[in-house]
Amino acid sequence: MKPKYIILGLISLALLVWGYYMAMYGAPTEQTMGAVQRIFYYHVPSAWTAFLCFFANFIASIVYLVKRSKGADAFAVASAEVGIVFCTVVLVTGPIWARPVWGIWWTWDARLTTTLILWLIYVSYLFLRRFSSGGQTAVLAAALAIFGFIDVPIVYLSIRFFRTQHPQPVIGGGEGSGLDPVMWKAVLVNWLAFMVFGSLVLAMRYHLERLRQQVEEAHALRDEGTWPPSIAVSGRSTR
Repeated sequence: MKPKYIILGLISLALLVWGYYMAMYGAPTEQTMGAVQRIFYYHVPSAWTAFLCFFANFIASIVYLVKRSKGADAFAVASAEVGIVFCTVVLVTGPIWARPVWGIWWTWDARLTTTLILWLIYVSYLFLRRFSSGGQTAVLAAALAIFGFIDVPIVYLSIRFFRTQHPQPVIGGGEGSGLDPVMWKAVLVNWLAFMVFGSLVLAMRYHLERLRQQVEEAHALRDEGTWPPSIAVSGRSTR
């Protein structure tokens, strides 16, 4: 393993431990919901990290369509995969939090429904990348990613545009919506931990995707009879 991955992994581990301490012991217990509210310190940072990953996928997809850069395509795939992982955490922790608070696991309100749609869009993106063998797969996937990113701001703004059962935003949500400063610290520490850990996984997944692309290129050259590539020797071309 490369030294940079080891260093980033150690930083991630330290931040995750710090974030766990802040979430479980550092932050005060919420007066209304009690201890179950502590899942908030993982639910919200996971959502924010997923949004960042999908934004990275959005930018990389645009770059790929403009420049046909295989590096951008590899980054788009890697960021979508990492984003799906964090979005899945959101969809799992949400019902766990909702059951003791709302008395139900799931309700089809705007925030939950649009989040599920977001997850399905990027799962469809990964299915397209995995099972389509056409020459235009990367182009179609990039177009789907750009279209799918429209749902990210819809998810974020849904609780402002619609009346939902989901809690109101703690950022800019009006009077009484703010968090205790220690609670904020727990949220931000966990978000930093998730971003660093996500960056580590993203970097490793990007490296693997670039290797996969190089292997495919080598196989294509071999099938065309041009592998190994020509090497110039004393003014002549040889294989």
